[in-house]
Amino acid sequence: MAISTVMIIVFVTGYVCIALEHPIHINKTATALLLSTVLWVCMSQIIPDHDLLSKDLVENLGEVAEILFFLMGAMTIVEIVDIHGGFGLITNKIKETNKVKLLWIISFLTFFMSAILDNLTTSIVMIALLRKLIDDRHDRWFFAGMVILAANAGGAFSPIGDVTTIMLWIGGKISAWKIIKNTFLPSAVSILVPLAVLSFTLKGTVERPQIKAGNQSDDISQSQKLAITMLGIGALLFVPVFKTITHLPPYLGMLGGLGILWIYVGFLHKRRVDGDNHKYSITKIISRIDMSSILFFLGILMAVNALKVGGQLMALSNSLDTIPLEEPNKYYIITMIIGLFSAVIDNVPLVAGAIGMYDFPMDHYFWEFLAYSAGTGGSILIIGSAAGVAVMGMEKIDFIWYFKKISWLALLGYLAGCGVYILEHSLI
Repeated sequence: MAISTVMIIVFVTGYVCIALEHPIHINKTATALLLSTVLWVCMSQIIPDHDLLSKDLVENLGEVAEILFFLMGAMTIVEIVDIHGGFGLITNKIKETNKVKLLWIISFLTFFMSAILDNLTTSIVMIALLRKLIDDRHDRWFFAGMVILAANAGGAFSPIGDVTTIMLWIGGKISAWKIIKNTFLPSAVSILVPLAVLSFTLKGTVERPQIKAGNQSDDISQSQKLAITMLGIGALLFVPVFKTITHLPPYLGMLGGLGILWIYVGFLHKRRVDGDNHKYSITKIISRIDMSSILFFLGILMAVNALKVGGQLMALSNSLDTIPLEEPNKYYIITMIIGLFSAVIDNVPLVAGAIGMYDFPMDHYFWEFLAYSAGTGGSILIIGSAAGVAVMGMEKIDFIWYFKKISWLALLGYLAGCGVYILEHSLI
């Protein structure tokens, strides 16, 4: 059996184990780390030149590390704001407890925040807010699932909202105004359809969590809470500005923002007698970050990158190009299939493969539809997007639970948005 085939079998087996994490009692992070190791061992048989293999490994690890450092920086900023009671300033303004109304508020907030920040950062912030708004775990899971849908939908129509749209934008495939103009409506429909369905099926109210004495930040003044909140949100908002001005990777902007916030918090608490042991110490706050989800990211992304280097993803892209249809129907189908595949395989290498295969001009409908499909299609499965993986790690959402409760809604919204884009383009 060819090594390439073995790699596909290993990947599928690992993927099934991740999906069945709870029934088989094997942690998904352990599976992902082992999966990436085995696939790169297989790659050593395909590429016998160890110098070339090491170069591929370091390059791909560098790409993944950018996401991991971005994630760690964003999670730390969110934790700093949270421990200082900053999110309480926001959640206190949200009085709604009706599930349907609250779901619309959270989804709309997530959708537009994702376009300004990005889907990954927005998801992290919204999960922190949900923990202040909803006590019941399964109710919170449901809202968290809709946060994933809304974050990916909001990121798909913005040139800075998703890694794939950033790739297309920086690569000269799309322009900022055209991608917003031509994909906003399909992206909005992809979240509006699930919300409309849930408006008829979701009943009842949510209960707010009780504020524990240990979590109170009464020793922080309102002005200090506001300052830290504004500085934290400013650090997050600064990231796309930093990238636009410097053309450097977003994680550097995120880490720079964290450094500024860290210095401010250090000065704010410099008189505390217990030094770095107090609850507002950044070193103590960093220990609250879920490293398990960081390592899961590392494992699953390195596993996918092994398939990219091994050529399996390119072979998949080439096979799609043999669809016997005329333009534009052929490319509508190809992009819709890429969107469905992005629920299983990370959308970054899929879009990278498409960029390498096709030479359409800037703002061609293929690139616009690709941005929508790859961005929103990842919502169909919880590990199909960076936002989904982050939320899964933070809230410990079960893969099968998400598949049963959220996936069909995501698929419905995805297909509705596809239909709107095709109709919109045919009319134009």
